[in-house]
Amino acid sequence: MKSVAILTSADDVTDARLHRLSNALLKGGFHVEVRALGEIKNAPAGVTFFRAPGKKNFTGRLLRDFLLPLSTSADIWIVVAPDLLPPAWLFAKIRGKKIVADVHEDYVQLLKDRAWAKGFVGMSAKFVARLATKLAASSDMTSVADAQVPPFNAKKRIVVRNLPDTSLLTVSENLSSIPTAIYIGDVRKSRGIFTILESAEKAHGWRFEIVGNIAPLDLDAIENWKATSPAASRVTFHGRLAPKDSWKFAKDAWVGLTLLESTPAFIEAVPSKLYEYMSAGLATISTPLPRCIELVEKSQGGKIAASSSAVAEILDHWQSHPDEIRAIRSQAKMWADSNLDSEREYGAFVEGVTSL
Repeated sequence: MKSVAILTSADDVTDARLHRLSNALLKGGFHVEVRALGEIKNAPAGVTFFRAPGKKNFTGRLLRDFLLPLSTSADIWIVVAPDLLPPAWLFAKIRGKKIVADVHEDYVQLLKDRAWAKGFVGMSAKFVARLATKLAASSDMTSVADAQVPPFNAKKRIVVRNLPDTSLLTVSENLSSIPTAIYIGDVRKSRGIFTILESAEKAHGWRFEIVGNIAPLDLDAIENWKATSPAASRVTFHGRLAPKDSWKFAKDAWVGLTLLESTPAFIEAVPSKLYEYMSAGLATISTPLPRCIELVEKSQGGKIAASSSAVAEILDHWQSHPDEIRAIRSQAKMWADSNLDSEREYGAFVEGVTSL
């Protein structure tokens, strides 16, 4: 049995893409080893998990960048973090290992969304991002999270979108007595957390469940909001959870929120949560990014809102017209079941890894 190691110096083992890829590889008959931050209880079922060494700071991450490629004896390495790719690529060549660069996002564009990426630190990060993109192209295989994600000239490039792994989802079959909206994902300004909180203050009859790690730069503002907002009692922050535990909050929820800001990294993106909300039978409210508009219109599985006032207006309308949101939820689930072929997409990824 061939062994595969998924290596990341930055991501917690709760990362949903990590779980989806692990599950696909396990189904494909691989022995899967995961080396990441986090706790073994949150690791994908069936993998061998090793907690990556070091603290969650720059020094710790740099330490992991060099130790992780030396710590595994797996035949094939799937490398996630961009700063890990240069040392992993070099050590893979020295040790005769096959390397797969899994590129979640356009690394260079993503830095434009990070407040810390300024001055010398920003220049250094951009250099690493460009180097990682170049090395991803020359890796034995490159998997990218969407068609618009570079590199485009890779030796062996496979698009593996973040389509739902239904084994991780809880389907919403009922509407809770108190209307409930959920958000699952990275909790930060650019991903719409403050739009969600403003919406909560305007949609007085709704409860909000927020699942995900809060970005350090936004933590103080969120804590201040929790301490001062009249809506704070209706908004619960659950922190970082493994995917299966995260999706339990969908059980009786009414709607999923994906309110990305129009940043360079997101303008061409489809949030993975949009796919997952529909597959879980939830209606979706999304911001008017081009591909989000296209997907919502195709599926008829939600509404587009450009502001917190618009979000609250939609929520209040659905609260007063539950039969309408039931029809939208049904349409979303039906469209997802007919159009999102996760088995084929992850199967192509496994075939690519197997060919190595």
